[in-house]
Amino acid sequence: MAAEGKAIAKVDDLVVFVPYVVPGDVVDLQVKRKKNKYAEAEAVKFHELSPVRAVPFCQHYGVCGGCKWQVLPYAEQIKYKQKQVEDNLRRIGKIELPEISPILGSAKTEFYRNKLEFTFSNKRWLTAEEVKQDVKYDQMNAVGFHIPGAFDKVLAIEKCWLQDDISNRIRNTIRDYAYEHNYSFINLRSQEGMLRNMIVRTSSTGELMVILICKITEEHEMDLFKQLLQYVADQFPEITSLLYIINNKCNDTINDLDVHV
Repeated sequence: MAAEGKAIAKVDDLVVFVPYVVPGDVVDLQVKRKKNKYAEAEAVKFHELSPVRAVPFCQHYGVCGGCKWQVLPYAEQIKYKQKQVEDNLRRIGKIELPEISPILGSAKTEFYRNKLEFTFSNKRWLTAEEVKQDVKYDQMNAVGFHIPGAFDKVLAIEKCWLQDDISNRIRNTIRDYAYEHNYSFINLRSQEGMLRNMIVRTSSTGELMVILICKITEEHEMDLFKQLLQYVADQFPEITSLLYIINNKCNDTINDLDVHV
């Protein structure tokens, strides 16, 4: 295994990095990118599965671009991550190290993050299976994560296992309300549309922060947006601080913008 959850294959002297496979898988590869000393490829056919392979628990695995190690048991993940640290220091950094104690694994391997940011988009990413079905979708708005390499395409997330499940319930409730009331989702190319981003922060103290970020160009949009905020407040009394930001810029940075309670 290499960094970022990619496995390594070797063909003669060529090193090939392959995502979403594990050591011991026997696969056919299709090269996607080739350099002088290495190549990047993807598995197009599995002949034999590794005995150490795990079954990914997330329905979005392999599409959203996150949590690439899911296909490897946690104990194996730790082993390879420790090896990477040692290789970086000893082999690459030429540093003499004492004996390294084993990594102490986390007791919590799901719902452990304290912050997630979701993006709204009117260009929902269709998975390969959805494209094959050739179904025409009436609803092409989505809230979720950016697809790697496609800044204007967003994968609709139903359940993410990174953060406390309250994050999923809040996101899906906002999404359903926006669908029902025909709220516009941002077009990331033309910069048209109202709903832009959502940030959820949870904490070990039980406090919960939600920040909704929108683009407002007309007065009636502010009224609609505040109706949405009130709906969120009513549906989730456990929210400690409900905030909003008006972002009419062409980028998603918010450090220079006012935050309203």
